[in-house]
Amino acid sequence: GGVSLPVVAVVGRPNVGKSTLFNRILGSREAVVAEESGVTRDQHIRVGEWRDRNFLLVDTGGIIPFGEGDQFHESVSAVARDAIAHADAIILVVDVRSGITDQDLAVARELRGQDRPVVLE
Repeated sequence: GGVSLPVVAVVGRPNVGKSTLFNRILGSREAVVAEESGVTRDQHIRVGEWRDRNFLLVDTGGIIPFGEGDQFHESVSAVARDAIAHADAIILVVDVRSGITDQDLAVARELRGQDRPVVLE
């Protein structure tokens, strides 16, 4: 087999700008960026490059705390949690304008149990 690229997952609660950051890192407009909430339903995975190193960047749908959403939100969160489980590094995105919310704290608590680097953006 070939060399597998490190995986970096972009995670956070819904509507904090994950797709915007994803696009900025890639220098592209490939992810879905829309005004409506909860638009990123599936994972978007692209090869990114930073300082001459390639990696897989995964844009996930918003994570909401267990038991707080309907079936749709639960399934989106499950996909995001799966991405986290397979990531080598995680970027946690928060919205500075709205401040840190209870949902942000819940996501952060989940990530704290991971033995991988987490970057707050």
